Amino acid sequence: MNRILLFDAPARTFMESMPLGNGRLGAMVFGDPLRERIILNESSMWSGSRQRADRPGAHQALPRIRELLLQGRNREAEELVNAHFVCEGKGSGHGAGAKVPFGCYQTLGNLALDFGHAEAPGGISGYSRSLDLARAIARVSFRRGNAEFSREHFVSAPGEAFVMRIAASLPGAVSFTATLDRPECSQTEATAPDELMMTGSLDDGRGGRGVSYAVRLRAVATNGAVSCADGALKVSGADEAILLLVAATDYRGFAGRQLSDPVAATQKDVRPLARKTFASLSRAHVKDYRSRFDRAGLRLGKRGGRQADVPLPRRLEAVAGGARDPDLAALYFDFGRYLLISSSRPGGLPANLQGIWAEEVQTPWNGDWHLDINVQMNYWPVEVCNLGELSEPLTKLIQSLVEPGRATAQAYYHARGWVAHVITNAWGFTSPGEHAAWGATTGGSAWLCEHLWTHYDYTLDRAYLAAVYPVLKECALFYLDMLIEEPRRKWLVTGPSNSPENAFQLPDGQSAHVCAGPTIDMMQLRELFGNTARAAGILGVDPDLTKELLDKRARLAPNQVGPDGRLQEWLEPYPEADPHHRHVSMLYGLYPYHEISPGTTPELAAAAKKSLETRGDAGTGWSLAWKINLWARLGDGERALKLLTDLLRPVMDKDFNYSNGGGSYPNLFCAHPPFQIDGNFGGCAGIAEMLLQSQPDSGAPDAPPVLRLLPALPSAWADGELRGFRARGGFEVAVKWRKGRLVSAHITSRAGTSCLVRYAGTERRLDLPAGGSARLDPDLSPSHDQAGRKHSTRASGFRLTTGR
Repeated sequence: MNRILLFDAPARTFMESMPLGNGRLGAMVFGDPLRERIILNESSMWSGSRQRADRPGAHQALPRIRELLLQGRNREAEELVNAHFVCEGKGSGHGAGAKVPFGCYQTLGNLALDFGHAEAPGGISGYSRSLDLARAIARVSFRRGNAEFSREHFVSAPGEAFVMRIAASLPGAVSFTATLDRPECSQTEATAPDELMMTGSLDDGRGGRGVSYAVRLRAVATNGAVSCADGALKVSGADEAILLLVAATDYRGFAGRQLSDPVAATQKDVRPLARKTFASLSRAHVKDYRSRFDRAGLRLGKRGGRQADVPLPRRLEAVAGGARDPDLAALYFDFGRYLLISSSRPGGLPANLQGIWAEEVQTPWNGDWHLDINVQMNYWPVEVCNLGELSEPLTKLIQSLVEPGRATAQAYYHARGWVAHVITNAWGFTSPGEHAAWGATTGGSAWLCEHLWTHYDYTLDRAYLAAVYPVLKECALFYLDMLIEEPRRKWLVTGPSNSPENAFQLPDGQSAHVCAGPTIDMMQLRELFGNTARAAGILGVDPDLTKELLDKRARLAPNQVGPDGRLQEWLEPYPEADPHHRHVSMLYGLYPYHEISPGTTPELAAAAKKSLETRGDAGTGWSLAWKINLWARLGDGERALKLLTDLLRPVMDKDFNYSNGGGSYPNLFCAHPPFQIDGNFGGCAGIAEMLLQSQPDSGAPDAPPVLRLLPALPSAWADGELRGFRARGGFEVAVKWRKGRLVSAHITSRAGTSCLVRYAGTERRLDLPAGGSARLDPDLSPSHDQAGRKHSTRASGFRLTTGR
């Protein structure tokens, strides 16, 4: 399906521009006819440097902190945490760490194009700007004077370059001046008559030089002249011009190209590009991109009902005003897949808080990886959208945290294994944050390990499981050592910890953040211990550890329903300081974990529902996205769609005024606000969750997957189809529905395992060999397998046809 983001005016702000990327190199295209600006990014542009942020001897304060927590003296415990149990030094700089060792992700700079004309007689007409999600190509076209101008832009993974073609309908009409600049730490020089280079080194946070980078821009003109003077590249009188931009850094972290000389690297990269035609570069780019994008597809609404010719900002405004536009949800789903392919590729760094797109030197919250939901949410769509290999950068990041995390576990808890708290960066930061209110969160590493198991759960790749098992094991060892016994009920709990970024009120009216055994920790440890035990069993290792994990898993503090009927967030039924807080951490067991479900734990599901209703639908962008997934797990498609509509709400009007709360910018970037890409990815995953779920019925370590077809289908999506979706257990799924009812479902097993399939109260066990497929036909009409053979057996509610 062709997917276009369409605009009828140039971008005035970053939040209106069009993102391009190949996982490492990124660009934001504004599309100005006369003075173009293109923001450039490179995934390893990190200031700061490696540091020892663990506080020496911190574990000596641990017994007293725990004693106070178990006595209910949380405020005193929090004071001790702030005094002795936070990181050494300035930490993240309270989210502004560009000039401290923690560092921050930064823009690579700007490519500026000045076309050197005053406004032509008659002005600019026929303007159009579009981003083709099916080909990952941005286009700009307009008429100026007597000439038609067009520009095409893409960031090529095969070519490792940003490529731009500028063409005109009249011979010799293409003339412009190109410059490279950056707000700081840069110098630009001409390295050839047709080439500019910008170089520099970022601040290491200690007053020295950190990561060095190089950006090289080369121009190739048809029937025109190219020259360089005064730090600018000039093209004059050409019929067509091709710009080739490459970049590299000498970042030597856990992933990416390990380069020592970015200048030499960019010179090596640009040479073969200049010998290729634009057509060949474009073909290679599109082939590479579509090899991933075309694996899955989604149509919502009737065929031919799309509004692709309506500019995107107007579609957002219409939906906010009550218009029905189911295709906009499908577009948002495809945009999420597009962003994931464009910002996370094997061999690179994981997508950060802004993917790879930033225009600042000091990005919001350092553009880092927050471990209390944000980086994990970035990867929620990866498996179901058939993009599993794009999770490799996050896997590599997790593996890289084991070594520094061991030191942190020893320094603070005198424990085995490894731990990461709430934030990390390109330099392996695993210490607590700089303030107890949020930095004492201990569940970051447990949540990261959920990602490791999920990839196995979808692929059943035993070699992968063997490779990541040591990470799971050491993470579990840390929490086994870290657990303490709660004296009244003899439960095992964590301490000290936080329920991420939230506060509660004590009986004396004071607010506190530090606690023992928050609900999310208990859910995450039930998941981690169960997954690690399951992995050990599959691999045939560590029977004694498996027994300890399962024994202590059974002693973890259980989920509790409070006096008000809500799922408790803490061990005690404390009221929240902010009843409408953006985090809903106590619902982790509903999503992304699966120990709560309406069918098997109805009391807990009802308590989760009441918690969601009490928190309310308002929230930041990523919070809205999380709630979509939570309502989908509760089987409420109408409420999930309402949250998706809120996520699509425009947050910027024509006068650049921003409204409060989360929503979407004119280019569909998610507004936290400001921009955070996790909401885009969480929303994409939520749309999939409304249409296909495959979690087990319970959190039991050996529970099999259950494929739920159209589990939260809203009435507004009465017609549609999906294809290429993946499900736990190694299945691939295609589904068609009409008038709100299943028409057909096609399920293929990649691993030869069994599963249960459910639809509308009907259930069927499915046993398929590897490569085998089944067609589910609810109207009982004849069905055929892939080989054209009939193998039908009656089932209550649908017909099952199997074959290979």
